[in-house]
Amino acid sequence: MNNNLKKSHKSAPVWIGALTFLFPALSLVTLFGVSTVSFLFLFIAPFMWRDCRAALARHWHESRWVVFAFMFNFCFALLCYVVRPEATANNLEKPLRMFLAVTVLMLVLVARPPRRALWWGVIAGTLAALALVAYQRLGQHIDRPGGLINPITFGDLSLCMALLAVVATIDIQRGWRMAWPVLGALAGIAAALFTGTRGALVALLPVGLVLLQARLVPGRRVRALVAAGLLICGSAYFVPSLGMQDRVAEGVDDVRAWSDGGSKDTSLGIRLELWKGAVMLIQEHPLFGIDANLTHGELRRYVQQGLLDRAVLPMPHMHNDGLQAFATGGIVGFAAWFSLLAAPFAFFWRALGQARASAPQQLAPALAGLLVVLCYFSFGLTEVIFWSVKGSMFYAFMVFLLMGYCLNAKESIGK
Repeated sequence: MNNNLKKSHKSAPVWIGALTFLFPALSLVTLFGVSTVSFLFLFIAPFMWRDCRAALARHWHESRWVVFAFMFNFCFALLCYVVRPEATANNLEKPLRMFLAVTVLMLVLVARPPRRALWWGVIAGTLAALALVAYQRLGQHIDRPGGLINPITFGDLSLCMALLAVVATIDIQRGWRMAWPVLGALAGIAAALFTGTRGALVALLPVGLVLLQARLVPGRRVRALVAAGLLICGSAYFVPSLGMQDRVAEGVDDVRAWSDGGSKDTSLGIRLELWKGAVMLIQEHPLFGIDANLTHGELRRYVQQGLLDRAVLPMPHMHNDGLQAFATGGIVGFAAWFSLLAAPFAFFWRALGQARASAPQQLAPALAGLLVVLCYFSFGLTEVIFWSVKGSMFYAFMVFLLMGYCLNAKESIGK
């Protein structure tokens, strides 16, 4: 028995590395990839629990606030389930699974899988994503392709993985292999453009500012690739077949019509009405909000009172992460959502500073983690990116995975 455990521990880097590769590779082109890989991590952890617990304890000082943030998010959801009669057990699934993703951090600390497993998985995922939406757009003539999910989430995650592929160029620098992360980055950007998702492009502003800062990111290659990506996105506006011109013009018309009291039943018009309704809900329930299952009834009441347009009624959420969290959880719920972004951001920001000062091996995972957080914050401005299990688990998995790589790099320098 002990011999079998020792053998499994020796092979741990191989199969943890394989799962690390499969997660981004399968995320956008399968319905089962995210759930299967996350459940496998959760299943494996108890068999290595002693080592996992020791590894987390060894790095508890650096990781504790991120773990507490995910725990706080789950505990608040659990409290709402207990005290709100209208709440259902479905409300617990995403917060619980996001918190249990801490097993990813623990196993990465124990197994120490190679970082190239993640980078090659990201590259494979972006290339597969582009092939899927290109076929849907050009072969099946779908105006807004989204793979197997909705086009907004698909476009958001495609762009996020494109940026991770950019960061991969820091680690993959040998000969012909350098071409692959470049191709992965361009494929992810192209996949996002094929979906016609405008909200994803909002993330390019804060992300571009971070990556183009010579003070933060050494290496002309990374900054040149980011500049090229921004140029491609800008040039896409002038390619009629991608429909970006129409989407931008449509957005301008939507805002103008909404502000002039015209039609609210447009893409941006509905969002503006939803945000107006969310503010009204927050004003009525500022401390703890109301359960998400009751928001539709409240919006209907506003419609009957003539305060909102009927166009908001079919919408499942507020199309803004912060407003959604505030309306359904009040100040406490907003704090739980904000901590999911703030705690990882602080961790990766510190790691990035350490990478520049004395631990260059941390640079790639620290920068990648920072970009994931910035992307999700930006996506959440016009969408509830945490609404779907796929979007929520992708974030939690990547945060804990990249934290593990940062801590492993720092530990290796100490040794």
